[in-house]
Amino acid sequence: MQTVPFSKVFAIGLMLFAMFLGAGNVIFAPMVGQEAGTNTWIAMSGFLITGVGLVLLAILALTRGGGTVEKLASRVNPLFATVFSVLLFLTLGPIYVIPRTTSVVYEIAVNPLVSEGANTKLILFGFSTIFIVLTILLSWNTTKFVDRLGKMITPVFAILLLAIIMKSVITPMGSIGAPQENYLSGIFLKGFTQGYYTMDVLAAFVFGGIFIKSIGALGIKSEKVVSSLFIKAGLITIIGLILLQVSMAWIGASSVDSIGLKDNGGEVLAQSASVLFGQVGIYMIGTVIFLTGITTNVACLAAVSEYFERIVPSVSYKVWLLVFALLSLIITNFGLNTILTMASPILLLLYPIAIALIALVLFNNLFNGYQSVYVSTIIGVGMIAVLDALKEANIFPETIDAVFGFIPLFENGAGWIVTGIVGAVIGFIISKVKNERAALIQESVTNVRVE
Repeated sequence: MQTVPFSKVFAIGLMLFAMFLGAGNVIFAPMVGQEAGTNTWIAMSGFLITGVGLVLLAILALTRGGGTVEKLASRVNPLFATVFSVLLFLTLGPIYVIPRTTSVVYEIAVNPLVSEGANTKLILFGFSTIFIVLTILLSWNTTKFVDRLGKMITPVFAILLLAIIMKSVITPMGSIGAPQENYLSGIFLKGFTQGYYTMDVLAAFVFGGIFIKSIGALGIKSEKVVSSLFIKAGLITIIGLILLQVSMAWIGASSVDSIGLKDNGGEVLAQSASVLFGQVGIYMIGTVIFLTGITTNVACLAAVSEYFERIVPSVSYKVWLLVFALLSLIITNFGLNTILTMASPILLLLYPIAIALIALVLFNNLFNGYQSVYVSTIIGVGMIAVLDALKEANIFPETIDAVFGFIPLFENGAGWIVTGIVGAVIGFIISKVKNERAALIQESVTNVRVE
């Protein structure tokens, strides 16, 4: 039996918390708060499932599924694993996360300081160029500098947010108002899908390897022990992330009287900081968001470049770095609102599939790991995810609703849950008919005790 000191468990919990505490992840709960109003807590209960809880389950699935997203997804099919991984890394990098992060930094750190009448498009271009060039320089040769910077910035970032949260509780900006039209019905599921935009579950598939390596550094090899330790450390992470996101939602919900309804969470945070702390608040949050954004961008740009160098070794890491940085710069200059709109169909496609993969791996032994179950479940989920993505892209939305509206939860963006379960049942029947070979995940019976 292995004994792991609580200090180690706590340190791992803080590491996981820091991994998912970034500039781009704190802008969505404030918007839920602003728009949901008195229904905020119902909406946030759904948001926390996809924005917090599933993050930890994704990493747990990785520990059981081979340690990488490619190995986990290959349980369905090697070609599916490649396509899913490519889309995942592109979304993590130049298509969504890097432009989103850069735009959030601009909205919070720069835009509040821009005078009225200024050419904001030109200022955004100039800022984003400098910011992404700095990202390239820090990503050019991977060193411990960025990791150390992140460890320094995260506590400061957390302290700053705590100060803003405490001030908003002690001296509220206003009362919580009535919900907007899109939060009058299907509130829980609306919050559930809004959690997609943090992209933390998809990021967990990529960065979860960091956690697995940190466990390996402790000399722990047993999957059972790793899972047990992860759950204990994960409780610390869950508590931190729940408190953070609920607090961000409170700021959004209580801010409408003072700043009005805004187009994105970056504006909500920036203007809330100004209301609560004056001009100093803008400088404080702007500085920390800037530094946090840099570490996020570097981590994502390096990860996607390393992945594509691995699958296309004829093109070097540095060439991929420049290609993806340029693409990120172009997309950034569409503006934060457009970036969120453009990314929405992609996230509605990838997130349900990712959730299905997590569930399949965690329940693998219940269906003997039959490949037919994996394939049929992903087909069932993927079919509806594609339709949801098309609707979000405004491609024949009325026709799609008319034809597929009979599926339970379809109109709320969760019809894939039903078709996924149906697919799993069909796959299990097929596996029995085919007398398919079982593929159980072997787990050690070793236990871990935390003192």
